Amino acid sequence: MIRQEVSTSYEELNEDMEQVASGLMEGTEEVDEEDGSSTILPDSSSSSVRFSKSCLKNVFSVILLFIYLLLMAVAVFLVYQTITDFREKLKHPVMSVSYKEVPFYDAPGIALYPGKAELLTCKHHYYDYILPLVNPGQPGEIECTTQRVNYTDPFTNQTKKHAVIVQGPQEVKKRELVFMQFHLNETDQDFSAIDYLLFSSFQEFLNSANKSEFMKRCESSYSSWKFSGGFRTWVKMSLVKTKEEDGRETVEFRQEISVVNYIERRTEAGGDQLFFVVFEWKDPFIQEVQDIVTANPWNMIALLCGIFLALFKAADFAKLSVKWIIKIRKRHLKRRSQVLNHIS
Repeated sequence: MIRQEVSTSYEELNEDMEQVASGLMEGTEEVDEEDGSSTILPDSSSSSVRFSKSCLKNVFSVILLFIYLLLMAVAVFLVYQTITDFREKLKHPVMSVSYKEVPFYDAPGIALYPGKAELLTCKHHYYDYILPLVNPGQPGEIECTTQRVNYTDPFTNQTKKHAVIVQGPQEVKKRELVFMQFHLNETDQDFSAIDYLLFSSFQEFLNSANKSEFMKRCESSYSSWKFSGGFRTWVKMSLVKTKEEDGRETVEFRQEISVVNYIERRTEAGGDQLFFVVFEWKDPFIQEVQDIVTANPWNMIALLCGIFLALFKAADFAKLSVKWIIKIRKRHLKRRSQVLNHIS
């Protein structure tokens, strides 16, 4: 009897202990749930704010990345355009014109082809003043240095040509001029004129060993003009020197011609013709023409260096932007996993 009472008392004590333990467990679970709810709620609100800020930062970083990519594209286009312009400027140089003032000129050569006409007078005058004519149509003084040359036509190699070479004016400051008068007897032609051409140096003509060959080269290189009978033709010359790409220098004469009618006062003129011509320098300036390449390689190199530097800076910024975006993304995923783990 005593053993049965003891066993029943032990069983009742065990049941009471189990009830107390279960009550404690329920209490701790409720406390944990309350703590969990109290800690999760503020974490979810702060994480949403942080998520919105990180989204804005990501959006701005992507926009900046696209802007720098656009700048890189523009820089590449500028490199291509710069190289293209440099090549075009090398192919098409620009003509440069400058003027050089000289105190006097080298005496040019004046080659006249009178044909049947006769040179009556040739004189040097100064300061644009020509003395009145004395006995026009009659032979007078020839004060100019002249040479006569016969040679074959360089274009046909058959026609014989007779040229009178006259030394041209030199003193441009004193406005020196050469005045010549020609006379032509009766002719069967409807129009009468005398051909002439100008070449750069009369002294070079005198020093040449073969004057006929020299005149043939001059006629092949220079243009010829005419002056008519019954007029006074005033020729004002200017000199143009052109420097070729291979370094050679060519000389060209440009002219301004004015024509004045001659008033015939001779009583026994008959059917002959008088020719009057004046040669004078226009001004003391020689025009020098040369081709200049405006493409400067140093400017192009400096521009390319600046463009490549901008490209490298843009590439560095894009690289850092991508790294920053990846870092922000990883941080966001880590926080999100922590929140989910804490909730679970």
